[in-house]
Amino acid sequence: MADVRLRDVKKQFGALSVIKGVDLDVEDGEFCVFVGPSGCGKSTLLRMIAGLEDITSGALAIGGQDMTKVGPSERGVAMVFQSYALYPHMTVAENIGFGLRMTGHSKEMISERTAVAAKMLQLEPLLARKPGQLSGGQRQRVAIGRAIVRNPEVFLFDEPLSNLDAALRVQMRGELSKLHQDLKSTMIYVTHDQVEAMTMADKIVVLSAGKIEQVGSPLELYHRPNNLFVAGFIGSPKMNFLKVQVTAAEGGNLSVALPGGVSLTMAGDGKAAVGEMTFGIRPEHIDATGKGDVVLESTVNLAEYLGSETLFFVTLADGSELSLKADGLAREKPGDRLKIGINAKACHLFNKDGMAVINGDLTR
Repeated sequence: MADVRLRDVKKQFGALSVIKGVDLDVEDGEFCVFVGPSGCGKSTLLRMIAGLEDITSGALAIGGQDMTKVGPSERGVAMVFQSYALYPHMTVAENIGFGLRMTGHSKEMISERTAVAAKMLQLEPLLARKPGQLSGGQRQRVAIGRAIVRNPEVFLFDEPLSNLDAALRVQMRGELSKLHQDLKSTMIYVTHDQVEAMTMADKIVVLSAGKIEQVGSPLELYHRPNNLFVAGFIGSPKMNFLKVQVTAAEGGNLSVALPGGVSLTMAGDGKAAVGEMTFGIRPEHIDATGKGDVVLESTVNLAEYLGSETLFFVTLADGSELSLKADGLAREKPGDRLKIGINAKACHLFNKDGMAVINGDLTR
């Protein structure tokens, strides 16, 4: 078993508290992604699991064994860093096998494991080359190969794709996902890119200011965010937010006053009351043809024609701004009037503390 358990884990640098009591279970064979804005503590938390940072307080277990005070080399983990950290004077084969050589493995074992890793990562034709003769994607595969040959219980990735261009990032995302399927190993991956998190993860951990905001599958976090932070962080373009008044809460239904004097009825569950709240709806859930439970008048400020879809950025009657996705054939221009439709089942509502009281559910 290569599960990872964190219990009330904290990290302080002097008086500065960076990780503020994290409880987390990563199951055996799971692909878990830590995501959040810069400075939220995700890389620090990963380095604590690796043993590269001491745990100030709390407990860490890997495979059922307490690893809180165990050295990095004895934890059964292998880490792939943001920088490739390859030795420029060594060949690809020598770079991949370097860690095994340093731990006294036989030449036969090193050669055997290097060959297996090279075949898995499609590096066989490149084994005699040096890093300076490789592309960025090839260098990153070498760094991953160096981790694979160690046969770790847990793989740790610290923003490994951030130095690659957009096309290579997409390619490497697919290769890492396939690698996880082939190895069936536990993998913990850090990124600030929520698209990487959504496309690769079995489980996403959303961090903010050293605390976990929410843990769940990609679709759970997308459709049922716990709070405003998660709702705004997961999704691209991000969820639209409007300050609204809940004018009535009767019989389980809520009446929400939207800009332009329009009232939208939402199905509640008793957790919302009359007063000011934050209304949320994702850009792809706004209908640019004016079909929906209510229709709002808007003016187009900006249009981005992407071929497969068109992104409109519009202003409502009260000056509020929204973004929405339309069909790729939509041709409205800045200054044009646009009627947009809102489906109540797609809408979210957050209370004054930023906590979700209603999550949209299009399956109802």
